Amino acid sequence: MAQFLFILHTDDNEKATRCFQFAKIAMGKGHTTNIFLVDDGVFWADRAKDGTKKTTTGDCPADYIPALIEAGVAVGVCTPCAKGRNLREEQFYPTMKLDGGPHLIDMAIEAKIFNF
Repeated sequence: MAQFLFILHTDDNEKATRCFQFAKIAMGKGHTTNIFLVDDGVFWADRAKDGTKKTTTGDCPADYIPALIEAGVAVGVCTPCAKGRNLREEQFYPTMKLDGGPHLIDMAIEAKIFNF
C-alpha cells in the first residue's frame, strides 16, 4: 500500500472538505494516511469550529472528520501556527496533536503529498 500525506494550510471550507474527503478515501483503501495542518489550516483542529457549512457539492468537513478520528488517522498540528493563533491541544480532536516541521519532513520523504 502507499503512504499519503495531506497538508491543509487554509481555513477555506471547500479546501478543507476536499482534504478530509481524500484522506478518508485513502484511509478507506487501506493506505497509510497522515494529515498535517499548517498556517490557518490549524483552525480545523479545534473541536468548536463549525464544520457543517456545505460546499457547492453538498458535503462538508463534518462529513469526513469523524471517520478519520474514529480510524485513528494521525493529524499533526503545526505547533507555532497553533500557538500563534491561540489554539491549545486541549481544544483539538483526539487524534490531532501539536507537531513540528521535522516530523512533517520525515513523513514527506516516502509519501505522496496533496496540498490544500
